[in-house]
Amino acid sequence: MTEILVVANETWGGRRLRELLEQRAKVNPSLSIRLVVPQSLPRRGSVIYLQSVRDAAQVRLDLALSVLEDLGFEASGEIGDSDPFNATMDAIADHKPDEIVISTLPATASGWLRRDLVERVAEASGISVQHVISDLEDDSPPPNDTTLVVANRTASSAELTTHLAAIAQSASEHLFIVVVPALGGDTKSATEAQDHLNDVLRQLRDAGLTVAGLVGDPDPFTATINALQFFRVSRVVISTLPETKSGWLRADLVERVRHYAVCPVEHVVANAGEAVTAN
Repeated sequence: MTEILVVANETWGGRRLRELLEQRAKVNPSLSIRLVVPQSLPRRGSVIYLQSVRDAAQVRLDLALSVLEDLGFEASGEIGDSDPFNATMDAIADHKPDEIVISTLPATASGWLRRDLVERVAEASGISVQHVISDLEDDSPPPNDTTLVVANRTASSAELTTHLAAIAQSASEHLFIVVVPALGGDTKSATEAQDHLNDVLRQLRDAGLTVAGLVGDPDPFTATINALQFFRVSRVVISTLPETKSGWLRADLVERVRHYAVCPVEHVVANAGEAVTAN
């Protein structure tokens, strides 16, 4: 069996990468793919809750493996070091691949190319390295319509579920990425937020929605802008309690995100009983 090691982050499901792998599979039907998704530190904003970086990489990895499996590939994967060179070399040492494929953005947008990643890996490994360039403006990973949902206390509200269901009806294939900010930087807060997220994801799947999620930074604005750097989305939905009960609205969260984001930002007001946490 021939194994190709694929290293990709933002371009994990790009059309050009898929086409190259399909060409390889035609030549070698026994091809297997090992995907490495390096953890991606945000370009702006502080990461107080570092687990969100790994969680975001896990979401990208799961989505990429799902795409590859839908295309008929035998694929497995792992989360790599935040340094793409270290992530690649670690995977080479563990898996001894026959070929390496590195997928990047164009040179003007790629930090990996500015660090000469392709040449460094080829020189250090002695293995054939194929470089694929994907321009996300016309080569976006599927699904092409993705909504980022930011919510905590109201994440399981009927108002939010109804709003998301209406969005889903507008596209044949729609993904929702749910971010639940933790209430603090300690282990207990992270565990409680993860349990809440798991319940919300189950509820949304029961409603027929395609969802993935992660626990975000305790500061909801930082959690949102980090997620916008982790994922390419077509809109943001922020769900809060009414203004009289919402700490997020008192902090002007929705308008701050609208000022930062390059996509539409929608606000859902939900009634979730008496607030025990501010959103």
